[in-house]
Amino acid sequence: MKPVIPQDEFLQRRKRVLQQLPANVVALVAANQELTRSNDTEYPFRQNSYFHYLTGFNEPDAVLVLSTLPEQAGSILFCQDKDPSAEVWHGLRLGYHNAPNALGIDTAHDIEELDDRLPEILNGAESVYLILGEDEGLEHQVHEAMAFLRETEKRGNKVPHRIDDLRPRLDRMRQIKSAHELSVMREAARISSEAFKRIMKFVQPGVYEYQLGAELHHEFAMNGALYPAYGMICGGGANACVLHYTDNRDQLHDGDLVLVDAGAEYQGYAADITRTFPVNGKFSDEQKMLYELVLQAQQAAFACIKPGADLQQATEAAARIINDGLTELEILKGDAEENFNGQRWKQFFIHGLSHWLGLDVHDVGRYKDAQNRPVKLEPGMVITVEPGIYISRESGVDERWRGIGIRIEDDLIITEDGYENITESVPKTVEEIEAWMQKL
Repeated sequence: MKPVIPQDEFLQRRKRVLQQLPANVVALVAANQELTRSNDTEYPFRQNSYFHYLTGFNEPDAVLVLSTLPEQAGSILFCQDKDPSAEVWHGLRLGYHNAPNALGIDTAHDIEELDDRLPEILNGAESVYLILGEDEGLEHQVHEAMAFLRETEKRGNKVPHRIDDLRPRLDRMRQIKSAHELSVMREAARISSEAFKRIMKFVQPGVYEYQLGAELHHEFAMNGALYPAYGMICGGGANACVLHYTDNRDQLHDGDLVLVDAGAEYQGYAADITRTFPVNGKFSDEQKMLYELVLQAQQAAFACIKPGADLQQATEAAARIINDGLTELEILKGDAEENFNGQRWKQFFIHGLSHWLGLDVHDVGRYKDAQNRPVKLEPGMVITVEPGIYISRESGVDERWRGIGIRIEDDLIITEDGYENITESVPKTVEEIEAWMQKL
């Protein structure tokens, strides 16, 4: 049976937020709206991650209200009403009458009533909590409701004193995944891993980058992950040196490497894998030397990953391997220690080592605490580890290294005693990759 997040977990999340909020406040979180692609067609709908986290409700044009005011404490959902004429064209709606039973919401109303009801909802609140900067329309509605209350204070209405950001409270909750979330993320990783194994057998000289993307997408969709979690990167040759290369339109050539960075989105949760492998199934000597250097850097980072450690330690361990290796290969000139201290390796290892993973591929959560110290890893966190080396064609190094871009990325769950690599089934060593690609 496919893993799912039960509806009760969304209810418990809302209760946790209400318990954490001060007395006499109101919090509002908006769903995403449909976006026009062209004329009268829309992009595939993807729910706002915060709204999804608190409701599991996958319809547009909705607003969740969480209130600690005594007279309306609990949850209120504003959503689209049932509309047979619209549903013929766009599919069934839950409808606000059905929302309390289906979602565990205390009360629900038509989204068309939000403007009229909002002053009453905010009246008497000390403050309003929003995901600031996330939904300009909702922020405007709140400001309009507050203006109305301000103008009618003589009638006994009380306007909130301020608007606060709900994001920090939700980000901390989202950073530590539940058992159900981890099960869903393992499934996203499993689907993604099988897709990578598929394209390693499919690739050959003459194939186009977008054809690799098509093979990935096919494997995702056939396993219940209808969409990629982000824009796929399928960069052959020097295209691999463009960190966010998503054109995916060039032909792959004999003798080149191809860097593929992709992940499935399953039930809202992302996987994020990168593998770099030879188009013809065989690494050249130069490719192998750089590839094994990146792999050693990842392994050095892995050795640092455990509860109580931090990502800065892992980054330094990976950077040291890359720095010393590039110096030994004379890609970096001079003394290894001077190169490391001068951070000269950053011209080839351009990006960070890791990021949080969850409902967003670059998931929410702080990397530094209030004292500007690196956040310590805790069980239930999910991270990527992705060292890389990128030597563009325009770099001034020896010609034999130019145009090679390599990244290796896996997804790790922090456990009580270390980590669980949920993408480790994808071939990764030179020997594993070459053997897999040649296997019928």
